[in-house]
Amino acid sequence: MSKQFRPQSAMILAAGRGKRMRPITATTPKPLIEVNGKSLIDHGLDRLVHAGVKRCVVNVHYLADLVEVHVRRRADMDIMISDERHMLLDTGGGIKKALPMLGDEPFFQLNADTAYWIEGVKPNLEHMIDTWDESRMDALLLVAETVRAVGYGGRGDFQMARDGSLIRRPERGVTPFAYAGAAILHPRLFERAPEGAFSMNMLFDRAIEQERLFGVQMEGVWLHIGTPDAILAAEYAVRESAA
Repeated sequence: MSKQFRPQSAMILAAGRGKRMRPITATTPKPLIEVNGKSLIDHGLDRLVHAGVKRCVVNVHYLADLVEVHVRRRADMDIMISDERHMLLDTGGGIKKALPMLGDEPFFQLNADTAYWIEGVKPNLEHMIDTWDESRMDALLLVAETVRAVGYGGRGDFQMARDGSLIRRPERGVTPFAYAGAAILHPRLFERAPEGAFSMNMLFDRAIEQERLFGVQMEGVWLHIGTPDAILAAEYAVRESAA
C-alpha cells in the first residue's frame, strides 16, 4: 500500500459525558456544543468529508438520542451508530466495538470534543494522509504545539523525534506536543486488545514499545474546548484568524 493511501472510513468518539463542560452539558452533549455557529461534531465531519471519507461510525452513550438524531441528518456521508447506551466502553473499547463497521483498512479517528483547530495552508488531515506509512506505523497521531494552542493548560503528551516517532512525556516533565484528537489507526493495533472498557492509551503505549506510534505536527492553531470559557477563547481566535 502506498503512502498516498486515503482512508475511506472514520470513527468519531462522541459518547463521553463532558463533565468539565457543565453546566452546558447538563442538557447538551459535548459533541453538539456549538462553536462559531456549528457543533463540534459537525466541524469534524466536515473535515472528514473534505478528506474524501465516505462512511463514519459515531459512538453514543450520554444523551445518545440527541447525538444520533443530529448526525443522521448528514447527507454527505454514510453515518453508522455504535450504540454504547448500556455500557460506556472508553476510547479503546469503543473503537474496538466498532471495528466490524470500519473494515480491514486504516481509518481516521477523531475525538468529537478535541479535534478542532484553525487550519494552516494545507488541511491537517491531508498532512496525515501524506505522512501515513503502513509499513512503519500502526497509529499516526495529529499533535499540536502546546505553546501555540488556545485553551490548553496541560504539560503535553509526547516527545517527537525527527522521524516522527513518539514517546511519552516523562512523568514530571513537560513536552512540546499534545495529542490533538485526530489519528489514522490500523485495525491491527487492536489485536490482543482486552474485552470491555479500556483506554486507547494502553494501545498507544504498546505501539511505542514496538516503535510503531508516530506523529505529524499540526499546521495552524489547535483550539482546545475543555471548559465553557474555552468556547469564547476559541471563537475569538477564529475571528482573529479571519481578520
